Amino acid sequence: MGYKTVAKELGINESMVRRWVKRYEQEGIQGLEEKRGKAKRPNKGRPRTRLEDPETKIKRLEAEIEMLKKLLKM
Repeated sequence: MGYKTVAKELGINESMVRRWVKRYEQEGIQGLEEKRGKAKRPNKGRPRTRLEDPETKIKRLEAEIEMLKKLLKM
Protein backbone atom coordinates (compact mmCIF):
# COMPACT_ATOMS: atom_id res chain seq x y z
CA MET A 1 0.00 0.00 0.00
CA GLY A 2 1.15 3.51 -0.68
CA TYR A 3 1.22 6.43 1.74
CA LYS A 4 -1.86 8.00 0.15
CA THR A 5 -3.89 4.80 0.36
CA VAL A 6 -3.01 4.21 4.02
CA ALA A 7 -3.71 7.85 4.91
CA LYS A 8 -7.07 7.73 3.14
CA GLU A 9 -8.09 4.50 4.92
CA LEU A 10 -7.13 5.92 8.31
CA GLY A 11 -8.63 9.33 7.58
CA ILE A 12 -5.40 11.20 8.30
CA ASN A 13 -2.91 13.33 6.43
CA GLU A 14 -0.36 11.59 4.20
CA SER A 15 2.49 13.44 5.91
CA MET A 16 1.58 11.74 9.21
CA VAL A 17 1.98 8.30 7.62
CA ARG A 18 5.34 9.34 6.17
CA ARG A 19 6.44 10.56 9.61
CA TRP A 20 5.45 7.23 11.20
CA VAL A 21 7.39 5.26 8.60
CA LYS A 22 10.46 7.47 9.04
CA ARG A 23 10.36 7.07 12.85
CA TYR A 24 9.95 3.31 12.50
CA GLU A 25 12.93 3.10 10.13
CA GLN A 26 15.11 5.17 12.49
CA GLU A 27 14.04 3.84 15.91
CA GLY A 28 12.09 0.64 15.31
CA ILE A 29 8.84 -0.03 17.13
CA GLN A 30 9.87 2.27 20.02
CA GLY A 31 9.82 5.19 17.60
CA LEU A 32 6.05 4.78 17.29
CA GLU A 33 5.32 4.99 21.03
CA GLU A 34 3.53 8.06 22.39
CA LYS A 35 6.09 10.52 23.74
CA ARG A 36 3.96 13.51 24.65
CA GLY A 37 3.67 14.17 28.36
CA LYS A 38 6.33 11.68 29.40
CA ALA A 39 8.84 12.96 31.92
CA LYS A 40 12.51 12.49 31.11
CA ARG A 41 13.26 11.21 34.61
CA PRO A 42 11.06 9.15 36.93
CA ASN A 43 8.90 11.11 39.40
CA LYS A 44 9.42 14.38 37.52
CA GLY A 45 6.84 16.53 35.83
CA ARG A 46 3.31 17.16 36.93
CA PRO A 47 1.00 14.29 37.82
CA ARG A 48 -1.50 13.16 35.21
CA THR A 49 -4.47 13.46 37.53
CA ARG A 50 -4.99 15.98 40.26
CA LEU A 51 -6.47 14.66 43.47
CA GLU A 52 -9.39 16.61 44.84
CA ASP A 53 -9.53 17.32 48.55
CA PRO A 54 -12.64 15.84 50.25
CA GLU A 55 -14.29 19.20 51.05
CA THR A 56 -14.00 20.42 47.46
CA LYS A 57 -15.32 17.12 46.15
CA ILE A 58 -18.34 17.27 48.49
CA LYS A 59 -19.15 20.84 47.39
CA ARG A 60 -18.83 19.90 43.72
CA LEU A 61 -21.08 16.85 44.14
CA GLU A 62 -23.68 18.84 46.08
CA ALA A 63 -23.74 21.43 43.30
CA GLU A 64 -24.20 18.66 40.72
CA ILE A 65 -27.10 17.21 42.73
CA GLU A 66 -28.80 20.62 42.95
CA MET A 67 -28.38 21.14 39.22
CA LEU A 68 -29.87 17.73 38.49
CA LYS A 69 -32.81 18.41 40.80
CA LYS A 70 -33.52 21.66 38.93
CA LEU A 71 -33.31 19.88 35.58
CA LEU A 72 -35.75 17.19 36.73
CA LYS A 73 -38.28 19.80 37.80
CA MET A 74 -38.32 21.41 34.34
